[in-house]
Amino acid sequence: MRILRVAQKVYPDVKGGGPYHVHAMSRDQAAMGHDVTVLTVDAGEGGDEDETEDQPHVEEREGYTVVRYPATAEPLGNAISAGVAQFLRRADGYDVVHAHSHLYFSTNLAAIARRLSGTPLAVTNHGLYSQTAPKWVFDGYLRTAGQWTFDSADVAFCYTDEDRERLRDLGISVPIAVVSNGIDTDRFTPGGPESDDLVGDPAVVFVGRLVEGKRPSDALAAFERFRERAPDAGLTVCGDGPLREGLEQSVRERGLDDAVRFLGHVAYEEMPCVYRAADALVLSSEAEGLPRTVLEAMATDVPVVTSALDQLEGVVDGGGETVPVGDLDVFADALEGVTTRSDAYAPRPVVEGEYDWATTVERTTQRLRAVVEDG
Repeated sequence: MRILRVAQKVYPDVKGGGPYHVHAMSRDQAAMGHDVTVLTVDAGEGGDEDETEDQPHVEEREGYTVVRYPATAEPLGNAISAGVAQFLRRADGYDVVHAHSHLYFSTNLAAIARRLSGTPLAVTNHGLYSQTAPKWVFDGYLRTAGQWTFDSADVAFCYTDEDRERLRDLGISVPIAVVSNGIDTDRFTPGGPESDDLVGDPAVVFVGRLVEGKRPSDALAAFERFRERAPDAGLTVCGDGPLREGLEQSVRERGLDDAVRFLGHVAYEEMPCVYRAADALVLSSEAEGLPRTVLEAMATDVPVVTSALDQLEGVVDGGGETVPVGDLDVFADALEGVTTRSDAYAPRPVVEGEYDWATTVERTTQRLRAVVEDG
């Protein structure tokens, strides 16, 4: 197949689970023999000096092609590119367009292109709500332009049955394929070298962007309460973002300098070592898809404490605890539970099989092929 993947962000230009998903899916489908092009918006400030709306920057990477256009405008921080729109108008040479996340203008443009052409469109839902804008904004969007974008597609991919039902509750009628988000269970294993960068015993890790939707301040506050019961405990924060400076200041004001360490962005290749050195992962988000961080920690046999989001409760069951969003006391209780009774949890068996990355790629490719064959 000739696959045109439309993604606002791609790894390693931008770090995070979604961008890495786009990269790994493209890489592995190319290895299967498919011709894959990723169409994206340049992540740099102002783009490459040689780029124009008609002449993008093109790069060959790990078997697939990346085509980047500079942003034309960025309303509400969401970049839109005239170059991406023009490219999509000429997408008839591809067998299928696969757009990632309905939250970006690039996917809206792909939906418009689908209405004007015969090239099938698939849209992957990486999480219904943005972590950088109020929920009420996206409630309105999902019942208007977001719904129209999904219903312009030939198929929508969701990670869980719960996410599929949430789309249906919003009135979205497009055919939906549930394909679990997966991770490399051969890379993320309990056995192997451990990082020396974590602090504390027990060692708790937070992995993710430091943005409002991830609620990292909740993770810090819950950890502080947990540390009252476990004075030697430590929290290591892996990730970067606009809230980092404020969090570091809060750590200093609380006198937690020796107990909390900020590592910034940690390379994907180093993350198995980080998880192996940890005793628990904490995820305090108010909105998520199916986070790779949770699956990666569980594959490494590390119990997790996450927000009680519908799509996470079934996954975490047996591998950790879920807690109501913002309930700091219960987060602290759960951290105490998973670190003192680790033998009561079996995280890795939950992930093996259903959440293996090779299965994710195979099922996604099969469904794309079916869409192409259906015309």
